[in-house]
Amino acid sequence: MKHINGLIAAPFTPFLDNGELNLDLIPTYYQNLKRNNIAGAFICGSTGEGVSLTFDEKVKVMKAWAALTRNDQDFTLMMFLGGTNIKECKELAAISEHEGVDVISFTSPFYFKPATAKQLAVCCAEVAAAAPNTAFYYYHIPVLTGGNYAMLDLLKEVDALIPTFKGIKYTHEDFMDFLSCSNYKNKKYDMLWGRDENMLSSLVLGCKGAVGSTYNYAAPLYHDMIAAYDAGDFAKANDLQQKSIDMITLLGKYGGIATGKAYMKLIDLNCGGFRLPVTNMDNAQFTAFEQEVANLGFAAFKSKH
Repeated sequence: MKHINGLIAAPFTPFLDNGELNLDLIPTYYQNLKRNNIAGAFICGSTGEGVSLTFDEKVKVMKAWAALTRNDQDFTLMMFLGGTNIKECKELAAISEHEGVDVISFTSPFYFKPATAKQLAVCCAEVAAAAPNTAFYYYHIPVLTGGNYAMLDLLKEVDALIPTFKGIKYTHEDFMDFLSCSNYKNKKYDMLWGRDENMLSSLVLGCKGAVGSTYNYAAPLYHDMIAAYDAGDFAKANDLQQKSIDMITLLGKYGGIATGKAYMKLIDLNCGGFRLPVTNMDNAQFTAFEQEVANLGFAAFKSKH
């Protein structure tokens, strides 16, 4: 249960043209992350379409990654279990521990929602207990779950309740709450930043680890930004964060999360498309997208293949 530092990519789940899993791509994907100094993978999360995978598919994806990473001490494999069906999450947690996954992660149930942070902690404890020897991280992404709990309240509830609770993947913009969580109990818990477009602000607050989708295809940009910040070159760090924002703005312009897989094609990793209900761009849109990405100077900061 080591502390997590550095960039953790949130991989896309690769699909074939017929929409079925493309597990054969995962070894190449893993090596690509390693080549770009990525410290780990958060699999089957939002970017990985975990909510669109069946239980059996999640197990297959997890086992494919675990087989590659279980003996890699420099790479942290984080498995997102889900957040609606507690029974399935517990089953998946137990399988994850058996397969040697480093971290399991769980988010707030988002149909029947816990009424309070205290009740959310009860849910976390139930799931964490199914994998008693595996680090547990809560995944805070209220824009998708509607779980608008203060994470400081959650930490206070889990502190004496869940011995394996190690931190939070924080995908939200409440810097006050984030800092308070970071400082809680003498910085006891890992706080992993989850918004790539404002990572620079998290560095100011002392953040040492982050989980994001754009690290899949633009890792050098973020490594350079962190290095510039650490060296006190705040003007360069500012410029690189703006470059990140410009890149991420194209996600929205071309339809949202599925645009990330279009970026992956530009580093020669074809992960297929997204499943319904997400919309994928057509060929004409992809051609226009390619031109806009080229205009950003993507070739200068894209991940090496």
